[in-house]
Amino acid sequence: MGEYLNAIQRVFQLQKQHLHIVKQTSAAERIEKLQKLRALILKETPAIVEALQADFGKPAFEAVTTEVMSVINEIDLFVENLNKWMEPVEVPSRNRGATAKIISEPKGQCLIFSAWNFPFMLLFNPLIPAIGAGNVCILKPSEMAPATSKISVKIVNELFDESEVAIFEGGVEVANALLDLPFNHILFTGSTQVGKVVMQAAAKHLASVTLELGGKCPVIIDEQVDLEKIVPRIAFGKYANSGQICLAPDHIYIKENKREEFIRYVEDYIQRSYFENGILNQVDVAKIVNERNINRLKELLDDAVMRGANVRCGGIVDGRTFYPTVLTDVPLEAKIMQEEIFGPIMPVLTYTDLNEVIKQINSRPKPLALYIFSDNSKVVDTVLSTTTSGGATVNDVMRHISEPNLPFGGVNESGIGRYTGIFGFKEFSHERGVLYQASAGTNQLEEFARAPYKGKLDILMQRIK
Repeated sequence: MGEYLNAIQRVFQLQKQHLHIVKQTSAAERIEKLQKLRALILKETPAIVEALQADFGKPAFEAVTTEVMSVINEIDLFVENLNKWMEPVEVPSRNRGATAKIISEPKGQCLIFSAWNFPFMLLFNPLIPAIGAGNVCILKPSEMAPATSKISVKIVNELFDESEVAIFEGGVEVANALLDLPFNHILFTGSTQVGKVVMQAAAKHLASVTLELGGKCPVIIDEQVDLEKIVPRIAFGKYANSGQICLAPDHIYIKENKREEFIRYVEDYIQRSYFENGILNQVDVAKIVNERNINRLKELLDDAVMRGANVRCGGIVDGRTFYPTVLTDVPLEAKIMQEEIFGPIMPVLTYTDLNEVIKQINSRPKPLALYIFSDNSKVVDTVLSTTTSGGATVNDVMRHISEPNLPFGGVNESGIGRYTGIFGFKEFSHERGVLYQASAGTNQLEEFARAPYKGKLDILMQRIK
């Protein structure tokens, strides 16, 4: 392990020496790197899918759409727009004879930590804006997805010189060794608890951070919506990747008189999507990542049932497969209503007064996302104006992350910063303000501002009245 830690130190120093060369690369040079990354990812897609299935049985379709295509789409967005994003932005100057510009320059040495639930996408998606902004990077894939980690190492080592982009596998010891180094910017995706550790480490070196965390993302359903149309959207978001998505709907608020109809549609969706002849189709259901998380979900379910909740469907555990589950009559004091579920369990809560729902949401840490289903603009505006979340989608779930012109990220407990599209370019850039003053001559204002000051204060006070 000592040699491995020495290698981290060596690469860090190598990148420190090389970062000024990378900083001066043109848009065309950065785009070329991204295009090469795109081609290699497409070439290795079968191996990537195989790795994701080995790590936690991710369905091949989900592996391609949510992991591979997400990275490809982000690359395409940068290739299309990077020239424009890198251009200095001229702004009005209030200094006579001067011009002012904002120049985007790279933050420098960046550290990127991936999470295990989307171990490929969450490693390479932030790498794209880091490269686009002209940084050097060290990547740390999740040790909880070892097969995906290995194919990621293969891709990085085949494509990049370690003086520009390097990757180190390992667990907590490697993560701590990396956090000891004076990076300029750190991006971490994972739990709020570990995010606090990362932020504390960054503070030692005054490094900026991007923290993509999580939270209990609520769904509010208004009385007048068409449940037949909206339930598939909600259920897809809840059960894709077996609920192991930071943006997944965590729990549902619906009017009492609509609850049973809602549950019927959810049960119908589960049967149509995941069962064949009454048997769960294991190929289309992602596994829970490990035994520890299976046990965590069991404990949440058992605690809720012990407190009076009813399992309306699911609740079955087969190895690392957790059947899609619906709960009703869940007390607010149950653990499942206190912790982020991060699994395929859907608590369905009822309400009579929207203000009570808003009060409950505001009593918890600010979620990564909030979802409102309503055709009533007053209801939508009321919820948006009286709550806070990292982002929101109206009449769907999770879709705001797919809109490249919207910033994506959390707020406070659910995260800090944004990193998709142009917001990612800005996140990995330092916006340097530059004033160009005329080199020849002086004006009256310059002369007035200089010493000696005798008699000038009275003139100044007259001017600002």
